[in-house]
Amino acid sequence: YLVLKCCELVGGEEGAALPFAAAIEILHTFTLIHDDIMDGDELRRGVPTVHVKWGIPVGIAAGDLLFAKVYEAILKGSSSPPDTILRCLERLTDAAIAICEGQILDNSFPSAADVTEEDYLRMIGLKTARLFQASAEIGAIAGGGDAKMVGLLGEYAYNLGLSFQLVDDCIGLTSEEEALGKPVGSDLKEGKKTLIIIHANKMASPTEWEIIGRILGDRHARKEDIDKARIILERLGSIDYTLNRAREYAERARKILDNLPRTDAREELLRLTEFVIERRT
Repeated sequence: YLVLKCCELVGGEEGAALPFAAAIEILHTFTLIHDDIMDGDELRRGVPTVHVKWGIPVGIAAGDLLFAKVYEAILKGSSSPPDTILRCLERLTDAAIAICEGQILDNSFPSAADVTEEDYLRMIGLKTARLFQASAEIGAIAGGGDAKMVGLLGEYAYNLGLSFQLVDDCIGLTSEEEALGKPVGSDLKEGKKTLIIIHANKMASPTEWEIIGRILGDRHARKEDIDKARIILERLGSIDYTLNRAREYAERARKILDNLPRTDAREELLRLTEFVIERRT
């Protein structure tokens, strides 16, 4: 969606962006398959994850195949000039590298003694926001946008990606399993040091942190344990703090759009920004 709308905003034809949009979607699916393997997640969008249904070797191979298909979608599907294709491939490759770096950081945090807010924002910047940024920049390049437009749209999307991930962290604790498509509190069970946990670590009393700490990283934690931790996190203001940070990044994204032409595509991006901050599933 970002690829197509950013292409439209700079005056490009949708057809020019479609192969790149498909490539981004394939890349995202590849990362989800491998992410589920690394996190040990059994459900994705309400159905068994690939490695649960078909086994870890098939899950790894399926992800690898999709990564190859990313480049095939562009090289076989795009009729853009070679220079345009190369510029888009450069951004896509940089994003793929960033995602892997972010994933490694994310997996290192549970065993890290001290993870700061800055550490966490850097990690989600790599793992999540860089894919948003690449999507917008690739769409703008495919549509023939100049360097200024490409830069502005990339900056918009990077901030949107940070907002998206912060909201996602909150939804993972406050939504219902049926709507979420996976167990509530998965991040807690996996020991993930989200901004919610980082904030709570600063604000909690020793007793409160002892309760949270017992659940953090316990893959066998019961629903009532998760609920108890969530109540403490709400009382500490950690979920609200994270949502407020998400709103700050969404507002930065909105302000960047003020510098762009007032077109239907710009209005769609504004609505997308509202959706990201308001979504609850």
